[in-house]
Amino acid sequence: MNLPRPEYPRPIMRRDNWINLNGEWEFELDPGQSGRERNMHANGVFSKKIIVPFCPESKLSGLEIKDFMPCVWYRRTFELKELKRTLIHFGAVDYHAEVWINGHSVGTHVGGYVGFTFDITDFVKVGVNEVVVCAADDTRSGKQPIGKQSFRYDSHGCHYTRTTGIWQTVWLEQVSDTYISNLKMVPDINNQRINITVFLEGNVRDGSNLKIDARSSYEGKDTGSVEVKGNWRQVSFSIQLSELHLWEPLKGRLYDLEITLYENDSLVDTIKSYFGMRNVSLTDKAILINGKPVFQRLILDQGYYMDGVYTAPSDDELRKDIERSIAMGFNGARLHEKVFEPRFLYWADKLGYLCWGEHANWGLDISNPEGMMAFLPEWVEILNRDISHPSIVGWCPFNETQGNQDNRILEYIYKVTREIDPTRPIIDTSGWVHTKFTDVYDMHDYDQDIESFARKLDPFKTGDTPYVTLSDPSTYKKGTPYFVSEFGGTWWAPDKEGWGYGNAPNTEEEFLKRFEGLVRYLLNHPKVCAFCYTQLTDVEQEVNGLYTYDRKPKFDPEIIRQIVSAKAAIEY
Repeated sequence: MNLPRPEYPRPIMRRDNWINLNGEWEFELDPGQSGRERNMHANGVFSKKIIVPFCPESKLSGLEIKDFMPCVWYRRTFELKELKRTLIHFGAVDYHAEVWINGHSVGTHVGGYVGFTFDITDFVKVGVNEVVVCAADDTRSGKQPIGKQSFRYDSHGCHYTRTTGIWQTVWLEQVSDTYISNLKMVPDINNQRINITVFLEGNVRDGSNLKIDARSSYEGKDTGSVEVKGNWRQVSFSIQLSELHLWEPLKGRLYDLEITLYENDSLVDTIKSYFGMRNVSLTDKAILINGKPVFQRLILDQGYYMDGVYTAPSDDELRKDIERSIAMGFNGARLHEKVFEPRFLYWADKLGYLCWGEHANWGLDISNPEGMMAFLPEWVEILNRDISHPSIVGWCPFNETQGNQDNRILEYIYKVTREIDPTRPIIDTSGWVHTKFTDVYDMHDYDQDIESFARKLDPFKTGDTPYVTLSDPSTYKKGTPYFVSEFGGTWWAPDKEGWGYGNAPNTEEEFLKRFEGLVRYLLNHPKVCAFCYTQLTDVEQEVNGLYTYDRKPKFDPEIIRQIVSAKAAIEY
């Protein structure tokens, strides 16, 4: 069989030498969660095969098991030709994972949406080695974020097929005793420099024998370099750029970056990366990109795939989803109730696609402080993973939170997000119950009647109080940019039954008239700086996409593009 998802999974921090562990693994269900008692990690009986990185619910996994799976096990072997520091990386495992190498537990990770790495050096040998993974997942507990995964047996409304276990690439790297574990890159366009922090792991002592050489280039031409001495665990420095090429909406101008780590003047690690030079700021009416007001014409992207569920069938399909959106006039997306894989963000970076990063908070009860413990650790991991992507222009940790929420949780998450990343605006919680801590104020409204929709938003044109859905209007601070972050959702599937918002139009002409009326109203509103239309594609029974679930356009993309790309009031 061809190796599924063969591309390097972490484009913003690449190494040339790696081993892809995707493909066929042994697989077993553990409905009673007794696998540890039965020594599944040491000598378990595995009766099934699965294709990783596709979840067992998916067609591409070869299984298509749709029922709840409270616990699953995986096993495969890999071969090493030499002994040196060895890392095993998991792009994502939903939800509570434990990993064994040759019968030894090497670590656990809690969180279904972001990757983790274990140093397995002390447990591997030259020749054949065995890796076993156990993943426990309880979507009905109220104690973990599940996003749009259905908490009922069936897929219904806007809740879809679940994802259990491994759903992103698994890979190995062999590195030196001291190695680069992460990068943080912050552009400074006003001073024409990129600020970089390199994080170190392994046999790191005081750093006195370490040196870093960093070199940037643009389209093959050198644009700056720096050589700095090391420090314990992290090294921060700046590269002054000889040329400034701005990353802009739909113009993803990227610099290449190579970072080399030396110890006692011997090369020990090399990382290849990239960065974009842009900044994000706010005025009372707009979100600015590089100091210019840009109306964010966003599409709601759920990141679901017909045969792969959470996992795109190919890297090419990740890119094509962005191109499909752009073809209809949108310049970005809300990456909705899911943390998208790094390869998607790579293509967004290259194509100049504006993205709001979210967590998959649905399913998590945040009415008491226990919700914080299930949310914060993974949210910090998400921020640290994705902070260097220029395509991410804002953070929104929560979406449509519950009326009895503990506001302290949202306020604290806002403060932590701002402390880690002061360079991007933050929405405390999208659409419903805002707190007093938010950089952008947003609302959701799926009213299908253009006149009714307009009556709600018209008073804000000349007044100081915006239209809100469930929020207390007093939480709005005068001058905060206003974002209609969910609207439309008009369903169109004349040849099938399905679910969508409001009453379905009777004809394609009626659909386009409704779509144009809603979109043009928001573009012409002097205090609306962004919108997000629901949605890019159908997802299972939800048929309000502009494309079908198998990515066929329902309407001529050019007609949609002309409507969406009309000039907005804030851009005049």
